[in-house]
Amino acid sequence: MDKLQKGSKKLLNAWAFYDWANSVYTLTIASSIFPIFYSALFLGQTEKTVNAFGMVFKSTALITYVTAFTFLIVAITSPILSGIADYVGNKKNFMKFFCYVGSAGCIGLFWFSLDSIHLSMLFYFMGLIGYWGSLVFYNSYLPDIAFPEQQDSVSAKGFSMGYVGSVILLVINLIMVMYPDVFFISDNIGENGEIIETAAQVGMRYSFIMVGLWWLLFSQYTFYILPVGVSNGHKVTKDVVFNGLRELKQVWIQLKQNLRLKRYLVAFFVFSMAVQTIMLVAVYFGEEEIAWGDSDAKTLGLIVSILIIQLVAILGAYFTSRASSKFGNIKTLIVINFFWMALCLYAYFMVTPLQFYIAAGLVGLVMGGVQSLARSTYSKFLPKTEDTTSYFSFYDVAEKIGIVIGMGIFATIDQVTGSMRNAILLLVIFFLAGIALLFRVPKVKQESKV
Repeated sequence: MDKLQKGSKKLLNAWAFYDWANSVYTLTIASSIFPIFYSALFLGQTEKTVNAFGMVFKSTALITYVTAFTFLIVAITSPILSGIADYVGNKKNFMKFFCYVGSAGCIGLFWFSLDSIHLSMLFYFMGLIGYWGSLVFYNSYLPDIAFPEQQDSVSAKGFSMGYVGSVILLVINLIMVMYPDVFFISDNIGENGEIIETAAQVGMRYSFIMVGLWWLLFSQYTFYILPVGVSNGHKVTKDVVFNGLRELKQVWIQLKQNLRLKRYLVAFFVFSMAVQTIMLVAVYFGEEEIAWGDSDAKTLGLIVSILIIQLVAILGAYFTSRASSKFGNIKTLIVINFFWMALCLYAYFMVTPLQFYIAAGLVGLVMGGVQSLARSTYSKFLPKTEDTTSYFSFYDVAEKIGIVIGMGIFATIDQVTGSMRNAILLLVIFFLAGIALLFRVPKVKQESKV
């Protein structure tokens, strides 16, 4: 097809549509169905522990450590891969690769079990690394396809489309879980007639397959429309990796000379550490620390909470975009971080389902907004260059290393003290530091408010 012009509506919509494709992973796998499924594997255990990698882990600590390890791998490899992508001028192929690895990992979760915990964690690892790895290249497209004045709105549109698409699939998955008979799903019966797995749990397994297929199929429209990349005629050689590292070093030198971009990146590193940790552990926290009454009430309550977050987040992303256009990106981010800090203090004391529902609504209000605004603010601060992938790799590395630190400390506190409630207080410190660092970002006079 003919190459679309930068800023064209069709190109912007195609870019945003990838959020529709891949956000089902974050909602079903990372945030709702999988955490509930994973917790159900430990029903009947007095102490929720599992033997893995030669150690005995608390169930929530294990999944948190594996998540942190995955982000460490992404953080290490993404700068090299993004440098290679710029060198050969084909970032779309790298985006495709991670997309397909991630969708395969989601489908593989159908066979997740404690008896084969290492293979199961490999599938979990594939889904996670596929999602975040593809985002490196997805985010780097933003300044390529949108003008500065379009970036806030198209970034928010992407998140909003992601929330809508993921909620649609989640509702279908929830019907499968709550009413498995409608889909002819029955209990998994053993040889002696005992129930090995309930129909609801079997429905959860099928939902993982649906997520993988949804992600795989809907991403094809984005891949069809997006340009291959900034072609420069380079071919892959044995020196490509070193060229990628040299390119990364050059970007680092340029970052040090750009005070505004450097200080913003440091601030983003700190507050994103807390935001991403909350989103990755929220359901596990609710499952373990809230007094639901029984397992059925717990499953329904957690699902309702996730739906509240997603639906409110659509409005949150919209209002955040409006606020940033009126008051500026940095001021809006500072206010959002204050809001997050208050939420952490509230979460430490909540024990009832109603309190958890209230927290879910408040999280949704600022969750989509802070991610969308953080991404578009960084894009605005970039110098005018065609080499956007390597710059966004720094954005990605800051986010991933922050998650590794945040999740690692969170898991350690959970493992040592036996309570996720103690770990939540750590995030208050991160948000407070992020606020202080945002105040240090230099003010600039530009046409676009930042």
